[in-house]
Amino acid sequence: MAATQTLAQASTLRKSSDSVLQPASPNSSQKRSRKGVIVLYGYGTSVRVERGHLVIEDGVGSDRYKGRFPRVGHGLERLVVIGADGVVSLAALRWLADQNASFVMLERNGTVLATTGPVRPSDVRLRRAQALAHHSGAAFRISRELIDRKLAGQERVASESLKNHAASAMIKQIRSELAEVETIDEIRSVELRAAKIYWKAWRTVSIKFPEKELTRVPEHWQKFGSRASELSGSPRLAVNPVNSILNYLYALLEAECRLAVAALGLDPEMGVLHMDTINRDSLACDLMEAIRPDVDAYVLSRILKQPLNRNWFFEERNGNCRLMAELASQLAETTSMWARLVAPLAEWTVKEISLTTKTRRATPATRLTQNNKREMRGGSPFVASKSSVTLQNVCSDCGSPIINGNEKCRVCSVEESKERLTRVATEGRVVSHSSKAQAKRSETQIARQANIRKWSISDQPCWLTAEFYAEKIQPQIAFLSSSLIKRELGVSRGYSAEIRHGRVPHPRHWWTLAKLLALSEQEHMSQISYGERNESLLLRTGLLQHRLPEETVLKGKQSKRDYLHRFETFHRLQGADERQQQNRRDAERLGKIEP
Repeated sequence: MAATQTLAQASTLRKSSDSVLQPASPNSSQKRSRKGVIVLYGYGTSVRVERGHLVIEDGVGSDRYKGRFPRVGHGLERLVVIGADGVVSLAALRWLADQNASFVMLERNGTVLATTGPVRPSDVRLRRAQALAHHSGAAFRISRELIDRKLAGQERVASESLKNHAASAMIKQIRSELAEVETIDEIRSVELRAAKIYWKAWRTVSIKFPEKELTRVPEHWQKFGSRASELSGSPRLAVNPVNSILNYLYALLEAECRLAVAALGLDPEMGVLHMDTINRDSLACDLMEAIRPDVDAYVLSRILKQPLNRNWFFEERNGNCRLMAELASQLAETTSMWARLVAPLAEWTVKEISLTTKTRRATPATRLTQNNKREMRGGSPFVASKSSVTLQNVCSDCGSPIINGNEKCRVCSVEESKERLTRVATEGRVVSHSSKAQAKRSETQIARQANIRKWSISDQPCWLTAEFYAEKIQPQIAFLSSSLIKRELGVSRGYSAEIRHGRVPHPRHWWTLAKLLALSEQEHMSQISYGERNESLLLRTGLLQHRLPEETVLKGKQSKRDYLHRFETFHRLQGADERQQQNRRDAERLGKIEP
């Protein structure tokens, strides 16, 4: 399943200058991203204990990588070894058992060779009931429930992920027949019919690779095709990347099912649905059936939504597609997700089998989910959370690693940005010269000219001149937002931005801007004294061109306030009189009244 290639355990271990890997900090993001899983591959793999520390080593030739883990703060939950070339000491297995960590050994073709997990005391009565499950009827009930969950999952995947509602409806109809079956053989027949429809819906699934790597990708790798391999007539010896990924994830799921069953005191080899076969954990394969659709949904939603790197796969001389060690290491992070999905299902199976014993223990131990303790404490039941494990995102053009969420790297995105800007500019010019745009501009200009004709210079104060605007108003406009100017003046956003940057608007807007600036200073004016506020107001409006004499300030706040009040009233009346005289002179000049 995984071809031999040595790569550093970059996410969980940090490589030092002397090629020695050190455990990452428990609080680091790299540690969390690995989900507590270490994958070893290559030749001469070694797992041993030195001075209380677990020491692991793998690699090929001179490229050796070494890790050292203490008993506290290691964060290790699964140790996965791919291949059979190496040594694992008994002390290392004991160290893993003491730390409640599991050991999984996989063959390079994906076969589960060995698994070890935390040892739990078993009940011989439970094992005897498991052996008699076919006679007590427990095997039939468990088999029907497992297949019912499997078909429900396939129905969901066909509808939501594959968007094939016809296949989903057919699987739903076949699933309804489970209520009428009477034997396990009939259950297998129903499962087989649904599987043919389900995998037929997968034929249209396409596999994306970076455009620059398509010349190196075989044509049959770019589509799913059939679940059965042309080399073996079965799912084994996959000939395309998706089937290889499915086989590898199913192997990880089988290992988790075996660990869960053994932890609950059942025999993994005595199944209820699968026939007894040499060197096969039939009960683990039974539990797998209900979780397989979750694996399929994960592949469709998390893996095939992005391009696959060509370097993640290797094709043997017979056409068998194998996963490289880099991809196998990333996929191994999903073991914690499969373990959480298997846990409640395995405990339900134990409960069904325990009901057939003489003691009829209705509430067996829930060692995996701790639901019994949760219920006693009034807590919520165990819920298997969805995993956020994703593959390294690659550029859709060149295949370079990029940040998740992006589609292309910086180099490839430059050309795309140029093309996009050119296209948008062309479309913008076409739209701006359309009849609708011209009509809109015409309406705007007509309304603007009408407002100019309605406006008269006599409508605003005589002191609001061009010099006053340049000295008092324009320097303060930069502190106003473009949206505020746009709303108050009734102009476009672009025109309001130009006003903020120094453009002098039409004189009819000056008085509005002056009032707008006065409103913007209310909060500041409320924090100073009455006299200072009046003085600042008079200075800002140009009515007071000098400060008060020093002797006036020394008279106290009351005299200063009275002085400013009289000063402001005088200049207000004076300004009104000057404005009235100016209006009269304008009328005389236009000949409206006699001089």
